[in-house]
Amino acid sequence: MIALGRHIIAELYQCDLDKIDDVNFVERSMLDAVEKAGATVINSTFHHFSPHGVSGVIVIQESHFSIHCWPEYGYASIDIYTCGETVDPWLAYDFIKKALGASHGSTMELNRGQSNLIEASNRNLPTKNIKSVKTENKIKTTRDIWFTERNENIALSLKHSGEQLFYHQSQFQKIEIYNTDAFGKILVLDGNIACAEEDEYVYHEMIAHIPAFAHGKAERILVIGGGDGGTVRELLKHKNIAKIDLVEIDEFVIKAAQEFLPFLSVSLNDKRVNTHVEDGIKFVSNCSPELYDLVIVDSDDPEGPGEGLFTESFYMEIYRILKQDGIMVTQSESPRYNQHIFKEVFQCYHKIFGKENVHCYLMYLPSFPSGMWSFSFSSKGKIDPFHNLNQRQIDSFCVENKLRYYSIDIHNSSFVLPKFVEDILDLNN
Repeated sequence: MIALGRHIIAELYQCDLDKIDDVNFVERSMLDAVEKAGATVINSTFHHFSPHGVSGVIVIQESHFSIHCWPEYGYASIDIYTCGETVDPWLAYDFIKKALGASHGSTMELNRGQSNLIEASNRNLPTKNIKSVKTENKIKTTRDIWFTERNENIALSLKHSGEQLFYHQSQFQKIEIYNTDAFGKILVLDGNIACAEEDEYVYHEMIAHIPAFAHGKAERILVIGGGDGGTVRELLKHKNIAKIDLVEIDEFVIKAAQEFLPFLSVSLNDKRVNTHVEDGIKFVSNCSPELYDLVIVDSDDPEGPGEGLFTESFYMEIYRILKQDGIMVTQSESPRYNQHIFKEVFQCYHKIFGKENVHCYLMYLPSFPSGMWSFSFSSKGKIDPFHNLNQRQIDSFCVENKLRYYSIDIHNSSFVLPKFVEDILDLNN
């Protein structure tokens, strides 16, 4: 039976889990399968989802190829639709099955537009001139490869170059680096964006300069997390700082940043920085009392390697190692999308430092969920966020160091909270 198109619907089982969770590998395999079948690519669009999964479609001159992968089940579903006698969809299927390491599969072929059921139209279609036909035959292939961070409520998709600059599954987390169109290079930890080249300065300027200027004379600082180096880079712009202990649990975060994110890691080799590759909880527990002027917890979300950094016992240890006028600053999640955690951590700080000594401040970061993100400022002594501000000094500092977000006005205004944030923190009671 002659048909206008051939349509293969295929199921692949027990695929290689790493291969079907690698958007670059899946896209390349599908493009190679198109070539094996003898088809012509028009466009390819592929997404990687967080925490895992790949979906993609390739538009071909003869119709389309699509794939959907479930790495957690080792399963992939494939749809191959081709038109014309010169394209063999079965060559494509056999290639994809082998490329993805599937142990077995099931298939169904449908004939589309069966000749005994259709009739040619009597309407005369316009005949195109030779020049226009030649122009249309110059097919321009485009690629749209997407990284998608998502949870049960929201998703953020970023188009990237299609190549994974760095990938490593450490004993703690999956570390990836992509080069995106909108945000430049992004560092991704366990499927979540940790920082992006185009807006990282917002986060790092705000986590570093707020406590440094409020304290005014900090010399010894502990940074927990932050192995990319951005927080250290900003802190070292303050000439009074004599020593920074950087404690990062995952050495591969440091290695990835040094190789691919030099704009972040530029200060990691400074002689004032001592880098410790170990668990921050263990490091703090072994510290002497009243050792640090500032402790900055530059952690990820409260899961994976950062989970233990969101506990009351850990913050009590930080309180112990702060000097009498010491300050602790932490990233404290989004008050819009992580309200439960946001509220819990501030309740914990209130209990340890005293409610009057704990302050919330905000920044706006496009690459983070909701754009609105929070920090905490907790003082062991009586230093408040506005304690030691000198406008002329700060203005000069910002110009000299070419800061792009922080200023004395941003310093002051970041502590002005929207009413809904005040309500979450129960600040008016």
